[in-house]
Amino acid sequence: MEALKSGSDVLFILLGGIMVLAMHSGFAFLELGTVRKKNQVNALVKILVDFSVSTIAYFFIGFSVAYGVNFFSGAEVLMEKNGFELTRFFFLLTFAAAIPAIISGGVAERARFNPQLIATFVIVGFIYPFFEGIAWNQAFGIQAWLKASFGEEFHDFAGSVVVHAMGGWIALPAVILLGARYGRYTKEGRVSAHPPSSIPFLALGAWILTVGWFGFNVMSAQTLDKISGLVAMNSLMAMVGGTLAATLLGKNDPGFVHNGPLAGLVAVCAGSDLMHPMGALVVGGMAGALFVFMFTLTQNRWKIDDVLGVWPLHGLCGAWGGIAAGIFGQKALGGAGGIAFMPQLIMTAMAISVALTGSVIVYSVLKSTLGLRLDREDEYHGADLSIHRISATPENESNW
Repeated sequence: MEALKSGSDVLFILLGGIMVLAMHSGFAFLELGTVRKKNQVNALVKILVDFSVSTIAYFFIGFSVAYGVNFFSGAEVLMEKNGFELTRFFFLLTFAAAIPAIISGGVAERARFNPQLIATFVIVGFIYPFFEGIAWNQAFGIQAWLKASFGEEFHDFAGSVVVHAMGGWIALPAVILLGARYGRYTKEGRVSAHPPSSIPFLALGAWILTVGWFGFNVMSAQTLDKISGLVAMNSLMAMVGGTLAATLLGKNDPGFVHNGPLAGLVAVCAGSDLMHPMGALVVGGMAGALFVFMFTLTQNRWKIDDVLGVWPLHGLCGAWGGIAAGIFGQKALGGAGGIAFMPQLIMTAMAISVALTGSVIVYSVLKSTLGLRLDREDEYHGADLSIHRISATPENESNW
């Protein structure tokens, strides 16, 4: 029976890893559809290569930083208990690799290729797993202190804070240091529209992410005996809440409509195993509204050229999700309890601090040494031709 349980857990978490891996194609198509046509190839290439660099960084450094586990032993040892630790690594890697995929959407259309890969390695190897270990592996005794001080530990079931808030807040300094795309804002202060190149591809990316998210959330249980249908129901309700709020407040704009469910799903990750479905609906709806309002504010008022709106979508909605878990997880609001507000607030603030500090250091050093940005002519021609020497729809193909 022990062998059967071990094998079943390996299969369970492996399927979860595959579903989250599929989400990275969603990141790719969401970015491809949002950027202009001259940057579509670059969007596809970045997501795949970033994932590969993330794998190397997390395998050799990051997983050990977060969990104290390394793979520098023989295959016979690694195969113990059906290799559960290996499939667990794969599952958690897909989470870690979401960080550079999130950042990619913010810096799209004008970032240089190799410096961003270096940033990916450092972020996934050191910055992200540093906080991951604190939140999910009791590192530095912070969770124990929160338990002793407030009666409960910080709770983030599927990564509203650990993954999404970290990714969004790491992206913010990168976007600011990089600067806006040429022509995005005029000297007179007017906003020049850079409309999405393909709403169908944008929608495809959003749908892939939405479907994969049920693996992201439900299979964060990591073993079969901890699986909960409540997580699936809450994910569904938050997705619906985010969609409807973004549709209403975004005035039927398809960009807002298709990012609405993602905002809801980002926010519900932390408390999806504790909230009542009606609470999840409210959390998702508020996240959808937050995304629409803050995306409009950052782009039009503050003139922060965050192309896919990754800071409001992941950074702010992720932070809201961490705090919301401490509110809607309470028994008084129909939740399951076992959660406290202050640990959620403190650790969310800590995640933001770690993300901002690490990002400023990494991207400032890269900017002053290698440079972060394509030169003006390369940006004008587009990252596809400037970096990859081919466009998404080559105009001069041979007829033969």
